[in-house]
Amino acid sequence: MMPAANTAVVLAGEFNPVVPKGDELVIGTIAFLIIFVIFWKKLLPNIKKTLDERTDAIEGGMHRAEEAQAAAAALQEEYQRNLTEARHEAAKITQHAREQGAEIVARMRAEGTEQRENLVAGGRAQLDADAAATRAALKGDLGTLAIQLASKIVGESLEDEARQRGTVDRFLAELEAKADAASEATAKAGA
Repeated sequence: MMPAANTAVVLAGEFNPVVPKGDELVIGTIAFLIIFVIFWKKLLPNIKKTLDERTDAIEGGMHRAEEAQAAAAALQEEYQRNLTEARHEAAKITQHAREQGAEIVARMRAEGTEQRENLVAGGRAQLDADAAATRAALKGDLGTLAIQLASKIVGESLEDEARQRGTVDRFLAELEAKADAASEATAKAGA
């Protein structure tokens, strides 16, 4: 083996790959500077331009998204306002329809009541007329029957017309007086 001092001398005389030779160092430095200048002048502006475009696209996209979001919020607010107005208008229309319906019902009730009252009044008038006609017919028939009955009871003929009428009228007046008294008593009892 070699002593340690000899090893350092042997190494110094040999080629050391870590330490470059002077001419290689100069050529390497010049090549590095040429590549650095090309990189600085050509590639770096293109890279910077691409980065700026991407930044602008991202920021522009964000800006457009914010604008779209603001527009959407404005549209939603307008939609809500229109929806509220439409609901309010629908409520007005519904209320108006209810009021009109109530007016129509009231008017129809009034007309129905009026027609009913007219029919009842007409019916009463007809009944009164029929009752009067019936009374008149019954007066004649009752008078004839009363005279015939009285003739049979008395045994003499009561053919005299003036007497007949007087007798019949007196008899009917008594019946009407009794009927009126009974009606008044019923009315007082009902009240």
